[in-house]
Amino acid sequence: MHWNNLLTAFVIGLIPISAYSQATQSTTEGKTEFVPHWFMQVQAGAAHTRGEAKFGDLISPAGAIYGGYQFTPLWGLRAGISGWQAKGGWAAGNQHYKYNYLQGNVDATLDLSNLFCHYNPDRFFNAYMFVGVGLNGAFNNDEAVALANKGYDLRYLWTDNKISPVGRAGLGTNLRLTSNLFFNIEVNANVLSDKFNSKKAGNADWQFNALAGFTIKFGKTSRKTEPVYYEPTPQPAPVVKEEPKPVQQPAPVKQEKINLTENVFFTINSSKIRTAEEQKIEKLAEFMKNHADCKVTICGYADKQTGNANINMNLSKKRAEAVAAQLKEKGIDSQRITVDYKGDTVQPFSTAEENRVTICIAE
Repeated sequence: MHWNNLLTAFVIGLIPISAYSQATQSTTEGKTEFVPHWFMQVQAGAAHTRGEAKFGDLISPAGAIYGGYQFTPLWGLRAGISGWQAKGGWAAGNQHYKYNYLQGNVDATLDLSNLFCHYNPDRFFNAYMFVGVGLNGAFNNDEAVALANKGYDLRYLWTDNKISPVGRAGLGTNLRLTSNLFFNIEVNANVLSDKFNSKKAGNADWQFNALAGFTIKFGKTSRKTEPVYYEPTPQPAPVVKEEPKPVQQPAPVKQEKINLTENVFFTINSSKIRTAEEQKIEKLAEFMKNHADCKVTICGYADKQTGNANINMNLSKKRAEAVAAQLKEKGIDSQRITVDYKGDTVQPFSTAEENRVTICIAE
């Protein structure tokens, strides 16, 4: 019976300790991070070559295939081949002719959805734009040659083939079907030499494409970081008042603790101290000179809405060290300075801008 009572008392004593430990532990949820990856696009649709005919008479089939690499949530690079058929027209007599071409392209892509709405791998609508260059090789121009033989003056007529440099730009969207498969819609404009359609116009020839198909992304395109567990700043133990003694004693003189807190804010992705914040460090240095026994704790932070865990941890360290360096320059002994940094594992304020901060507590 004696041992049962001891065991029960021991278990009951552990319950509040365990509950207190769980209550004081805090968690920062993991973040979704971008993973660079390869992708492929396959497209088919229609092309329109600008010329002297009705719009519908100059529409022809078109296709394209690309391979590319997405380096960051915003920037990618792709290369591929487009082409199929182009058309030209002679206004007099309503004469039309067609020919074929293949065009090699290299394009730089910019993800507009991630640019304006932050990175989100689960977004359904993903708009992008691109600019690029290419080399166009046209061939099978027999119909234009036959038209010229009938007396039509095609001033820039070519026979075997025609090679032309190309400048191009366009807009597109990837509509999410799965994490690696998207339905793709794209429109683009290509500017070529005036000789592309065999007619002299005195300005560049243009070809426009409207295409649809699929974008396939290979491998993992994002990852979830692990949650971060940390212990918050411990709260001071409650002060227990002693019962007054029968003998009257003079009341002790309460010494108030003198301290000063300064929050030095930084701009995004920067550890440089702005001129407007320097007066806070000057005030802190003056306070420490007037209170020779006090010490200062400097802790740097970064906002978790930008960057990643490694970048933010290094950035918060640089912010704390920058403030410490200025205090030393103003004559504060390094032995009185403690430097700490939390990265984005702790967010002391409610807004991202305020969390780009170094908090200095002198006491």
